[in-house]
Amino acid sequence: MAKFIEKPIIVQAAGNKPKIIEEYIGRVNSKTSTISMARMVSPGGWVEPQQQPRFTEYTLVLRGLLRVETQNGTFDVRARQAIIMEPGERVRYSTPEPEGAEYIAVCLPAFSFETVRRDGETRKPY
Repeated sequence: MAKFIEKPIIVQAAGNKPKIIEEYIGRVNSKTSTISMARMVSPGGWVEPQQQPRFTEYTLVLRGLLRVETQNGTFDVRARQAIIMEPGERVRYSTPEPEGAEYIAVCLPAFSFETVRRDGETRKPY
């Protein structure tokens, strides 16, 4: 059965500056636990705590630069580029350039505060 998503829901973001997360598909908006899809808009200078998620995250950058720091190196992902992060990898995302970045994140299974496992995070799961 088709499930029409009329609009995204804004969910709380982690990090040192306000970031917009528009969840289209996921635990909050569509009550979907198998996959999540969100549009992110991060300001220049934004950085979030390190994390070690229990999900695969597929990220497609639409505009700007998303810096992805991993245990194996740092990747500067620019517009029309993508990166895949496997479960269990330590990672930190940031947008160091002044214009920030806009990107799409798809998580499999769906993102949750419980499974993202951010350093120092004490928020409750959805």
